[in-house]
Amino acid sequence: MNTLTEELKIKLIDILNLTDIQPEDMNEDAQLVGGDLGIDSIDVLEMVVMVEKDYGVVINSQEVGEKVFSSLKALAEYINETRTGHSA
Repeated sequence: MNTLTEELKIKLIDILNLTDIQPEDMNEDAQLVGGDLGIDSIDVLEMVVMVEKDYGVVINSQEVGEKVFSSLKALAEYINETRTGHSA
């Protein structure tokens, strides 16, 4: 799971263009959406697309999205639990 968390940190920094942040600066328990990273609804859409494309995991409702994107740890756990058997 730590490998997945580290991979997600790098992907989020890349797709969200977080140029001032290094992977080691990201706390896996910190709030993702609405937290210190400044992630907004457009960013959430980009994250949903990345998760679906790279991990084969579908986030198909706002309730699921709110739970999954509450923290980096929650996102990694959701991907780990629901992945369809193929890795990125």
